[in-house]
Amino acid sequence: LLCKVLDSAECEQLGMGGFLGVARGSETQAQFIHLTYRATHSRGRFSKKNQSYKRLGMIGKSVLFDTGGYNIKTGPMGMTYMKLDCGGAAAVLGAAHAIASLQPDNIEVHFVIPACENMINERAMVPGDILKASNGKTIEVLNTDAEGRLTLADALVYADKMLGCQEIVELSTLTGSCSAALGPAMAGIFTTDNDMAEQILRVSDACGEKVWRLPMEQQYQDDLKSKLATLKNLGSGKQAGAITAALFLQHFVEDAKYTHVDMAGTAFNFKAGQASGWGVRFLTEWAHQQASSVAM
Repeated sequence: LLCKVLDSAECEQLGMGGFLGVARGSETQAQFIHLTYRATHSRGRFSKKNQSYKRLGMIGKSVLFDTGGYNIKTGPMGMTYMKLDCGGAAAVLGAAHAIASLQPDNIEVHFVIPACENMINERAMVPGDILKASNGKTIEVLNTDAEGRLTLADALVYADKMLGCQEIVELSTLTGSCSAALGPAMAGIFTTDNDMAEQILRVSDACGEKVWRLPMEQQYQDDLKSKLATLKNLGSGKQAGAITAALFLQHFVEDAKYTHVDMAGTAFNFKAGQASGWGVRFLTEWAHQQASSVAM
């Protein structure tokens, strides 16, 4: 595995205003982590015309602790388990270790982890702020507790535009809405690509980590429209929160096939009192199937 870590100054040079907007509330400096696996044995080098080699992206949400920011989390369970808001990143790191050990042929895998905290200080973002993502789109912050999608926006642009990944799977503990809908037994998947959806469902069947496809209902795009920016970071109402979050993320991928996995309900084993490890087998199996599907 090759490792590259971008600090805040380097992220600023790349225009990662969403990621840095979340990170600036913490005294702990943000780290944008990029690991790369390249197959030792491959049928030629990667190119868009070479169908015997695939470049994959795996992105994991990594808010190492989430207070909610100035829209602070309240209630009896408000922050209790917010150390788990990096469950997506943990799965990506676990998959990186597994894939590097298994060494599948004919694929190049980029593991992208935008790591930061969502804390409160005098520099922290506040409702009403306008952030500019690295693809030039502007985001009106309605709620500082809808921060994960801001960090993922820049990670998606990085994987899609800078790395040229052909297919991207992103895992995140993103919404309570998805957790309420599906519970701890399965994660929700969102994609506009039917072929990729079928592929992801096959991966789930093979590895035993369950997923359920949820709709990318395009009429909800109107809920994300802002009078002050390209997008709002939160839908207009309390309904369909998992869908509007997925639709928001879709705005930051142009070229790659992309699946968003909302694992908010599966990241923690409450009976055992610890993280579940969900997603490692899922991502590893996806890489295995991608390597096996490369044209001979």
